[in-house]
Amino acid sequence: MATDVLMPQMGESIAEGTIVKWLKKVGDSVQRDEPLLEISTDKVDAEVPSPAAGVLLEILGKEGETVGVNAVIGRLGEAGEAGASAPAAAAPAPVVEAPKPPEPIAPTPAAPPVPVAPAVPSVPVANEEASGGKVRSSPLVRNIAREHGVNLEAVPGTGLGGRVTKEDILGFIERGKGSAAPIAAPAVSAAPVQVAAPAPVAAPPVPVAPVFAAGDRVTIEPMTNMRRRIAENMLNSKRTSAHVTTFFEVDFTNIARLRDKVKKSFEAQNGTKLTFLPFVIKATIDALKALPIVNSSVEGDNIVYKHDYNVGIAVALDWGLIVPVIKQADALSITGLARASQDLATRARAKQLKPDEISGGTFSITNFGLYGGYTATPIINQPQVAILGMGGIHKKPWVIETPEGDAIAIRHIGVMSLSFDHRIIDGAVGDQFLAHIKKTIETTDFSALL
Repeated sequence: MATDVLMPQMGESIAEGTIVKWLKKVGDSVQRDEPLLEISTDKVDAEVPSPAAGVLLEILGKEGETVGVNAVIGRLGEAGEAGASAPAAAAPAPVVEAPKPPEPIAPTPAAPPVPVAPAVPSVPVANEEASGGKVRSSPLVRNIAREHGVNLEAVPGTGLGGRVTKEDILGFIERGKGSAAPIAAPAVSAAPVQVAAPAPVAAPPVPVAPVFAAGDRVTIEPMTNMRRRIAENMLNSKRTSAHVTTFFEVDFTNIARLRDKVKKSFEAQNGTKLTFLPFVIKATIDALKALPIVNSSVEGDNIVYKHDYNVGIAVALDWGLIVPVIKQADALSITGLARASQDLATRARAKQLKPDEISGGTFSITNFGLYGGYTATPIINQPQVAILGMGGIHKKPWVIETPEGDAIAIRHIGVMSLSFDHRIIDGAVGDQFLAHIKKTIETTDFSALL
């Protein structure tokens, strides 16, 4: 019998995925768990393994097509077996045309004008629970709606079955239709009041696409799905959080000396290199425990303190950026953190991450010093409230204190930055957090923590 290939659900809030590329063509043999196609979702680009061994009989989902979770996108079977046709996705619900309003009736000339009481504006509903569950959307969409006071019932949904997607809600906010805060119902005056029709609201100007002359040497390529989603997430984060960045210079000399002493034996024993990153993760966890507000998120007017320390590590890919998460990072040694971070980075570049490995982060770290960069101002990974940046670590002449007085020595110095959400983290707390990391890195004997 033929085996259906289904669009997998790559995360709790994922309702659909885009088929990027089929790795097999009709008639090709495939083994169970062998990569069959590549898909892209809001969370990750991933390879989909074959659910069974056999021959690819049919491809029902075309490359570039976005289909719902659990939709049949292909069929597997034995050579010569005919695959039954099936729709790639559920058929959309029929569009019911709204009834036309009755023609306006002209008032009798002799009749006096009828006074109209002011209408009581309705209060926007900011989530689907408050609106009786009629609006289908993801937790991310509902969170954006709460942040901007948007009535989800007013947002046209373009997703599967009318689901409101992230693109729908962000486009609605950009058009200026849903950014108003809830309006309290005014008291009805005893005296009749004539209500004038509201003035039409001018639509925001549409960006004009650049026009290139015939001889211009340009290449135009559409953004990939991942690139578009990265752009949306970056803009959403800048709109959501009040970004402030603070910088500290940190002396990594003690760690550099320890690495020089043990890095060869460490790699031979553990199969991974010993970089500066696991030491920074360890110091960061200590700082998160000392200042819990940095390991939190904002939900409306509430602050949610996280008691797990799930550290996301930004990984640069040839086709974008992804942030896999080290779960329960506080339970790992320096060696465990080195193994975990290297494993996640390797599998991210091979498109082998699982959905739960790119979700649930409580704090993120990004290393822009890989190519020698001095420092930068990273953008917060929502819904987190801060992100730590690692700059390049370079040898510099440095003033140190000795029993005989100040002296100049060659030290390994790096600049670390912390971008934080000023809505709930004050500047003093941001500085205390980085100062805590600095002190841990400069004074801790990490040899006992390997």
